[in-house]
Amino acid sequence: QVQVVESGGGLVQAGGTVKLSCRVTGLTFGDYHMGWFRQAPGKEREGLQCITWSHTKYYGKANGNSEKARFTISRENFEGMVMVYLEINSLKTDDTAVYYCAADRFACLTEFRSADVWTHWGQGTQVTVSS
Repeated sequence: QVQVVESGGGLVQAGGTVKLSCRVTGLTFGDYHMGWFRQAPGKEREGLQCITWSHTKYYGKANGNSEKARFTISRENFEGMVMVYLEINSLKTDDTAVYYCAADRFACLTEFRSADVWTHWGQGTQVTVSS
């Protein structure tokens, strides 16, 4: 059974940096795609970035050039387990949200910004940015 567990959120100051972690276990196949989403109060869940087994990255709608530079997805592949990270620099109060990690075998090659294409989800980790 695939389990997805995020960690690393908390209260951070604007302008600072946060690095979120996601541990995925129970993978039957090694080549899972991994993604990060966020959901702010009153807003829809937003796809941020996606990364394949071979570390190819895909960027979400919010990731224009300036935003893309602030968000960095990365991963480490292990036997039966994946660690996925999302580092966010130059934090803004608008970054306050619950951040979710997701896993799926093919999502990066589809409309990955849609939550519907993802199979496995974590419970989320809260990031609150104070001004």
